[in-house]
Amino acid sequence: MTSILIAQDVLPKMQVETLDGDNIELSSISENDQLVVVSLWATWCVPCKNELDAISEVYDDWVDETNVKLYAISVDDARTVKRVRPLVSGKGWEFDILLDTNSDLKRQLNAPTIPVTLLVKNNKILFRHSGYTPGSEDELYEKIKEFSK
Repeated sequence: MTSILIAQDVLPKMQVETLDGDNIELSSISENDQLVVVSLWATWCVPCKNELDAISEVYDDWVDETNVKLYAISVDDARTVKRVRPLVSGKGWEFDILLDTNSDLKRQLNAPTIPVTLLVKNNKILFRHSGYTPGSEDELYEKIKEFSK
């Protein structure tokens, strides 16, 4: 019997860590019709940082116009996770940063490469995009506007 891997259409039920070392239930980030962007990234991933920098420049406008919230979930491992906080501070990113140090979420989402960007509402994955090219954030924003109505 062969099994077919299907990319999940819901956020997995699991704990993720905040930068302060607290654990939160991943499903709690998109409750009550809250539209959220989930971005899997790492400190060593140049396209990831480019995408988050591009989003950072327009993030306040996105929030004002659509009330969307972004969670940047680092998949840095035990060796590189200590670089996350200084990098985020240096970049001045205003979004919530969470940690997936063992890549459990990355595996459960069947995401072999990063960046992976998801648009989620009530734990349902409405849109999924892999990789980053300049301008991808505009396409993401169009999807945010479409699903925030």
